[in-house]
Amino acid sequence: MRYIWTIIWAILLSFLVSYVLTAMAGETFQFGPVFAVAAMFIIAITTIGDGVLKEEQE
Repeated sequence: MRYIWTIIWAILLSFLVSYVLTAMAGETFQFGPVFAVAAMFIIAITTIGDGVLKEEQE
């Protein structure tokens, strides 16, 4: 379930950031780069969450 929420939030935040930046630059909004950035967010979040930030076992 946490992977589903990670995917949803990564896509939503990517859309938000891309929309704001393209609006500020006066460019047209494109969907392709948004999904590429979302994929990078998903990979980074799962790598950090599962690999780097492990809880210490007692």
